[in-house]
Amino acid sequence: MLLTVKGNQKTLLRQIQCQFQGKRQIPFTATAQSKKHGRDTLWEMRAKEAPEHIKENWPGVSWIIEMISTTVTRRGHQRPQAHYFLTSLRTKPEALLRLIRQRWSIENEWHWPRDTQLQEDAHRYANRNGAPLFAFLRTVVMNLLRNGGYRSVHAGQQELSHNIRGMLALGGAAASTG
Repeated sequence: MLLTVKGNQKTLLRQIQCQFQGKRQIPFTATAQSKKHGRDTLWEMRAKEAPEHIKENWPGVSWIIEMISTTVTRRGHQRPQAHYFLTSLRTKPEALLRLIRQRWSIENEWHWPRDTQLQEDAHRYANRNGAPLFAFLRTVVMNLLRNGGYRSVHAGQQELSHNIRGMLALGGAAASTG
């Protein structure tokens, strides 16, 4: 189990952040570097055993993790971001780092475009049956655009939003001319 701790869990996030501040002993660390799309990213993971007050509220959790990713853009700007996790896994720091980076790639490939380009979080549905249906339709659209060669969901939407033949062609259907 690997859980991402976000801002909507304010108390837990603050408790974990406090564990990594100052000159505290951090027993497990690992780093990695990647270069993609003109960006150079340094991943620095620090992990330690979860304190008792976190273990009490989160049964099964054994470790708390701080991941700092520092991205250097083509123009030389640095953007460090800190992310926090809970996990029940007991493994080597390098394996934890690899697992977090794999999770991150899923986040970047699926969740980020859904949140930013399709504004999924902004949608409010009148009934509960609508939410899974629209989530399914957004997934279909993302897959069709990616299979159609679009690197960006936004670019595909801009190009095809008023082109019914183009949209149908992505799905392998031909528009009738009659």
